[in-house]
Amino acid sequence: MNRDKLCKKIAYVFTQPQLLQRALTHRSHSAAHNERLEFLGDSVVNCVVAKYLHNSYPDLPEGDLSRLRSNLVNQQTLYTLALQLNLGELLLLGEGERKTDGASRPSILADALEALVGALFLDGGFDAAEKAVLGLYIPFIRQADVLTLGKDAKTLLQEYLQGRKLSLPKYNVIATQGEAHAQIFQVECVIAQLKLTTHGEGSSRRLAEQMAAEAAYQQLVSP
Repeated sequence: MNRDKLCKKIAYVFTQPQLLQRALTHRSHSAAHNERLEFLGDSVVNCVVAKYLHNSYPDLPEGDLSRLRSNLVNQQTLYTLALQLNLGELLLLGEGERKTDGASRPSILADALEALVGALFLDGGFDAAEKAVLGLYIPFIRQADVLTLGKDAKTLLQEYLQGRKLSLPKYNVIATQGEAHAQIFQVECVIAQLKLTTHGEGSSRRLAEQMAAEAAYQQLVSP
């Protein structure tokens, strides 16, 4: 997929194409990478989603709104939305990341989506960024159970299993990669009674467990 198709998907054409170039550049590729844009985009996404939830769910208390926003702006959701945009096909990665399938790694894709939003914000202002973010998030939110979104994946999985009197899952770290200050954890979620094992990856053990739990929960509740 070329960048024109990406711009069509987000309904925005950059006046400064170099910003899009940087948003799609991982730090393994060159010094002109997307981490500063990711920092900016994270704040923009949080603001846009918070505003949308505040206006769309006037009866929800602050605590529920905070949990909803946290669940919508986590790595798993950002990764899912990045897949919809096929961002992995456009990422500029170093040789090492390419060889280890970095273009499909959840953490890299989630960061790239935030960087893309940061680039949108700098190029077109808040309104342009908000329109693109809502274009991605509103269909996602409408397909989801709002109350379910307020709970993390491990809690949802636990409640599902307890409701069926099944034993709770076990989480095991199966691998770690990277330097101590930037490790990537790989975790498996094992539900022995159902003979189900799923895997998750994240920048912390907790996040990797959540990813693995999300994969297990989705398998269990999907028709």
